[in-house]
Amino acid sequence: MQFLKILFWCLLAFVAALFTYGNWTSVPLQLWSGMEALVKLPFLLLIAFLLGFLPTYVYNRAVRWRLRQRLNATERSLAEARAVVAPTPPAYIPAPVVEPAPPVDPLTPLAEGRLV
Repeated sequence: MQFLKILFWCLLAFVAALFTYGNWTSVPLQLWSGMEALVKLPFLLLIAFLLGFLPTYVYNRAVRWRLRQRLNATERSLAEARAVVAPTPPAYIPAPVVEPAPPVDPLTPLAEGRLV
C-alpha cells in the first residue's frame, strides 16, 4: 500500500512538472490604482489552490480535534461509570487471645476414669 502512495505522489509531481513546463508564461494581474503585476501562471494557480484549500483544511482539522476531545471525554466518563468500586477493607479487628490449655499428663486418669 505504501508503494502505491509513493507511486501516486510521484505521478502527481510528474504531471505538475509537465504542466509547469508547458505553461511557463507570464500573466498580467491587475492590482489597485492601475498597477499591473506579471506573475507566472503555475505560481498563480498554486496561490489560488492554496487560498481555497488551506481554510478548508484548517476547518477540517479543528472539527476533528473537537470531535476527538468529545470522544475522549465520553470514553473517560464511560470508564468511570463502569468502574467497580473496590470494597473497602474491614477495620482491623484483633484476633481473640486464647489461653493455652494446661499440659496433660498422659498417666493421670480423667474424670471418667480413663487414661489419655
